[in-house]
Amino acid sequence: MGIVLGPNRYGKAETRVVRVTRSGTPDALHRIKDVNVSIALSGAMEDTHLTGDNAAVLPTDSQKNTVFAFARKHGIETIEDFGLLLARHFVDSQPTITHARVEIHEYSWDRITGGHSFVRNGGEVRTALVHSDGDGGAESVVSGLEDLVVLKSTGSEFHGFVRDEYTTLEPTGDRILATAVTARWRHRSTGTGNWDDSYRAARHHLLHTFAEMHSLSLQQTLFQMGRRVLDERPELCEIRLSMPNKHHFLVDLEPFGMDNDNEVYFVADRPYGLIEGTVLTDDAPHAASAWE
Repeated sequence: MGIVLGPNRYGKAETRVVRVTRSGTPDALHRIKDVNVSIALSGAMEDTHLTGDNAAVLPTDSQKNTVFAFARKHGIETIEDFGLLLARHFVDSQPTITHARVEIHEYSWDRITGGHSFVRNGGEVRTALVHSDGDGGAESVVSGLEDLVVLKSTGSEFHGFVRDEYTTLEPTGDRILATAVTARWRHRSTGTGNWDDSYRAARHHLLHTFAEMHSLSLQQTLFQMGRRVLDERPELCEIRLSMPNKHHFLVDLEPFGMDNDNEVYFVADRPYGLIEGTVLTDDAPHAASAWE
């Protein structure tokens, strides 16, 4: 039986960089971008694994320094563009590297007052995953978000489910529905246009579908959220959603002589139901590697 080297990649993970864009005088308006960049490179890397010869290896420290240098030289307008810029650079500048994967998380800050004071936004994290084979090669961009925490206090039911000897859950026609949405959506091309507009619109449709539809299950809600994003955004062809069910249970107040008409709940953080699914257009090109 022979033993061979399988698929492999390497890179610098989680380079955190804050880029301050200053305009005019010290008292003028500032803008900040706070991002976490993870790079993975692949190519002709057999020798470093098999013999320890590092002639084909661009050090991960160099990758980290490239992130900082590019943040200074090019700025960070959108994480999609910054990811493409980095990915193309590594493949085009190094003959031994044939593919680059760049994943970026962006943390939002809100302006407090004046031009240069901010407070960290406690909301979701914006994400981008970029793959590139370099100039003229195959590329893909998957944008998204995570930890988008949402709750509706009515307009949700759950009943008609399978019951067996271990079932204790009672059917309900009115419940709190809460989740923390992780969503990733695939762009049809890397020349999709305005990344910020696309992100804001996808987020808007996710939120408004969750709020507006009457839900019979979290699975139904997941599908309708993904469907609306794809219906409204032709630059997108696939969306993957992961939505944990943040259970809220009515508290039994009868021992205290009180009723509880869907007013007081306790929140069970674990265990939790985890609902995951993919929604895609029927003409979406196959691109499993775009998500990896």
